[in-house]
Amino acid sequence: MKSVFISGTDTDVGKTFVSRLLLQKLNKRGKRTIGFKPISAGCIETADGLRNDDALILQSASLIDAEYQHVNPIAFKPAIAPHIAAEEINQPLSLGDLQSHYEQIKQYNADLTLIEGAGGWRLPINNRGQFLSDFVIQNQIPVILVVGMRLGCLNHALLTHQAIENDQLDCVGWIANQLSCDMPYYEENLAALNKLLPAPMLAEVKFNSKPENTESSMLSTDAFDIAFDGSFS
Repeated sequence: MKSVFISGTDTDVGKTFVSRLLLQKLNKRGKRTIGFKPISAGCIETADGLRNDDALILQSASLIDAEYQHVNPIAFKPAIAPHIAAEEINQPLSLGDLQSHYEQIKQYNADLTLIEGAGGWRLPINNRGQFLSDFVIQNQIPVILVVGMRLGCLNHALLTHQAIENDQLDCVGWIANQLSCDMPYYEENLAALNKLLPAPMLAEVKFNSKPENTESSMLSTDAFDIAFDGSFS
């Protein structure tokens, strides 16, 4: 089984939107995919329990039909930092919790497990100095970085990539996600990222005013094929 971790330059940069596109693209290539959102915050109460919109999108976009509690095992109602939400209900998180849930999702034996992070790269999971990135390090999972194309993206992308590299992980590439149709100097920022980021650009996701029309949104590069034909571990 192969896994890849989807991180972002910040919160609200389109990790879920990009993850859905990736799952759809890989499904069409005959891959048995499964999406995994280990931690979510900002859930709604339903008759079946707490449900998170992002996790539901991953679940519906996956080729493998997995139970929700396996796709999103840790869910909090308030849309706040997960470690604060966990402390509020006296259920602090640990790396052991994450590892246990990861082992469970691996039982589906997908060709590729796409793991979507929460927030940015260095998301705290508790007050004991543990981060979601520690889980990725522990399992040596390759990373794809989603760059939200907006003011400040150059700094955020370079710092995040640097942190991933310093954690001695393989950032197999990055995806530019155009967050609006009128970002000033969009093409210039894209060119700067291509020049400054050591990892290859895997795809460019054009701004789409109708997110449900996803088929033509992602423009993949040759590096995309190289990455996904390689070995994610």
